Amino acid sequence: MLNSQAEGAGSRPPLVTRPLLLRFVSIIGASTSFYLLLSVVPLYAEEAGGGHGSAAGLTTGALMLATVGGELATPRFVARFGYRLALVAGLVLLGAPAFALSASGSPVWITAVCVLRGLGFAFTVVAGGALTASLIPAERRGEGLALVGIVSGVPSLVALPLGVWLAAHVGYGPVFAAGAVAALAAVVSVPGLPDREPASERAIGVTAGLRTAALSRPTLVFAATALAAGILVTFLPLAVPSASAGVVAAALFAQSTASTAARWVAGRHGDRHGPAVLLLPGLVAAAAGTLLTALTHSPVAVVVGVTLFGVGFGITQNATLTLMYARVPASGYGTVSALWNFAFDAGMGVGAVGFGILAGRTGYPAAFALTAALMLTALVPAWRDRRTEGSRA
Repeated sequence: MLNSQAEGAGSRPPLVTRPLLLRFVSIIGASTSFYLLLSVVPLYAEEAGGGHGSAAGLTTGALMLATVGGELATPRFVARFGYRLALVAGLVLLGAPAFALSASGSPVWITAVCVLRGLGFAFTVVAGGALTASLIPAERRGEGLALVGIVSGVPSLVALPLGVWLAAHVGYGPVFAAGAVAALAAVVSVPGLPDREPASERAIGVTAGLRTAALSRPTLVFAATALAAGILVTFLPLAVPSASAGVVAAALFAQSTASTAARWVAGRHGDRHGPAVLLLPGLVAAAAGTLLTALTHSPVAVVVGVTLFGVGFGITQNATLTLMYARVPASGYGTVSALWNFAFDAGMGVGAVGFGILAGRTGYPAAFALTAALMLTALVPAWRDRRTEGSRA
């Protein structure tokens, strides 16, 4: 059953409330813990394994596989136990196992810890995402989700390089402990959050959500842009000539900045005019930016292309998530959060793996061009979604 998003005629309700501020604490704690160790654990595993590289890949693969699997399972857990218990479980699973990383350099041991942390991260993003949506007024949902994106994005930008720097200067043990404490300390904020309210409607399962066109269409559109996001962050440093290393750093910084700004603008625009109208331009901008990036020997083309992709990616991030929440009752928030995060993580993972195989056969420029063409296949669900939304208006 779908909800229509009504626009309030009176004064706009407050966006930042005490519960949302408390939710920011768990967002920052989980994001800091996850990204602080994201690059450090593979380095630790590679060093412990003799520098062969296979152990490093295994740890990251286990982490992301567990995250994706956990994202699909979390809505059922939330439906039974509520937001607070799921969020506490996620923070504990994300934080506590990090203390055990120093106990052994065995690849099996490190991989097992990564699996537990991946499950914990899945719980925090899916249960936490659904809870966050319930704390934001419907008429300001786009703007609120953009703000949440900024709050979660800043710790990731800081913690990812900081973790590597700290590991080189103070050792792995203190970094593992810091990652554990960041998540566990955030647990104290959870009791102040509201729990799941008794739902008048039956919860929507993930499988049912995938079969619902109103949810599957935005999911496909977002997955198409996430596909390219995984490719750019993984292969841009390899695709651009080594003499242009500064260009890569500038391009990735511009992409992150453009994406954050676009999410904010898209959120405010979507609250006033509806997020459905943003799917097509967001997708086209992301695909055009990816195509322009195919000119890997042109520094200007690379920077402009990656920035344009960032604009499109930010638009689709906000528009798809806002649109999906608007189309379900509160009982479906967990499913929306699971589908959206699954599209994000699976899209990035599949994109990186597939592009690596493709580029080995065609070269990087052709692979970027083919990726842009593949992304444009999502114009079909985006166009159908826009027509369907227009027919309801």
